[in-house]
Amino acid sequence: MRTTSVAATARETGVIVDWLKWIVVMVLVAAGVVGNWYFGDWPFVYRALSLVALALVAGFAALQTERGQRVWNLAREARTELRRVVWPNRQETTQTTMIVLILILLFALILWGLDSGLSWLVKQVIG
Repeated sequence: MRTTSVAATARETGVIVDWLKWIVVMVLVAAGVVGNWYFGDWPFVYRALSLVALALVAGFAALQTERGQRVWNLAREARTELRRVVWPNRQETTQTTMIVLILILLFALILWGLDSGLSWLVKQVIG
């Protein structure tokens, strides 16, 4: 019974620490927004470098949380899946594009014909 209470306490402590890390991330983002506004008369390069530095620190802090680790793992898995994709070659891409364009033109002509026919029919009925 004692081990479950210790495990629950450790889990709660981890959740609290994660929340504190997210608060740090939010404070860093807010500091970037306010700092960019406050130092608006400074050269753009200095402000941009400061924002990049703050974004890197905030990203590092976010990656230290459980949710940040899950997002990082998801991004790595997505990158791995993208490497498995078989991309079409130039000829397949051109052929598929031509088929799509021809079908668009065909359906546009069909809709134009229906619109013209119905318009003519309505003119005949109304007068």
